Amino acid sequence: MKKFAFVAAFSLLATSAFADEWKGTISDAKCGAAHADASEKSMKCVEACVKGGVAPVFVVDGKVLKIDAKSADKAKAHLGHKVTVTGKLAGDTVTIDSIKM
Repeated sequence: MKKFAFVAAFSLLATSAFADEWKGTISDAKCGAAHADASEKSMKCVEACVKGGVAPVFVVDGKVLKIDAKSADKAKAHLGHKVTVTGKLAGDTVTIDSIKM
């Protein structure tokens, strides 16, 4: 029985170590979900806000997630775009392993 419990616990830990994948939009912390439509107007606003020092964020199903500092440069190449992000979520902050349009 102890062996079964150990195997089950190890399986749960191993599963949580894998990255998740989400589809959403890269926006900015000031405007958040208002730019989830990825329109040309939204892209210009997001670019201007981030250039002005506002942090990029990831909007998924209307929920605004922070992007960790190490991942911000990856997101900056996709400001205002709809993307697929692979990474890890801790609380309300995502760490991006990869990002693609």
